[in-house]
Amino acid sequence: MKAERARLARLQRLERIRAVAKQSALAEAGRAECTLAQLLALAERTERMHGDYAPRAGASDGQALDALHAFRAGLDTIARGTRADADRARAVADARTEEAILAERRRAAVEDRVRQSERRITRKVEAANPADVRKALGGGSGTGLE
Repeated sequence: MKAERARLARLQRLERIRAVAKQSALAEAGRAECTLAQLLALAERTERMHGDYAPRAGASDGQALDALHAFRAGLDTIARGTRADADRARAVADARTEEAILAERRRAAVEDRVRQSERRITRKVEAANPADVRKALGGGSGTGLE
């Protein structure tokens, strides 16, 4: 019985560790999603600027027209780079989300093992002496406030 209680305590510690890992993975996923949202907004603004500087029919001379084309070419380069950054950020955000899902699965698996261990200990104690069930599971009144 003592070995089973020690195993239960180890499982409960592991469950707490997995819960922290899950929270960390969720925070990372949130940061990745935030970065993605910022990059998507930047890409949209850059595309809009690129469209706003479409060639105009009122250029005063060739030099002004050439400067406008050079500016648009620069905006086009920036827009392509921003789209590529957003694509990479999307891949990172998807990976972080998957990591958070896996962390939750790991935590839930340990939680299931904890509950199974608790049930096993409870059955053994009830078979021996029904009044000792709380004591076998860690004592206290069962409220978790001790």
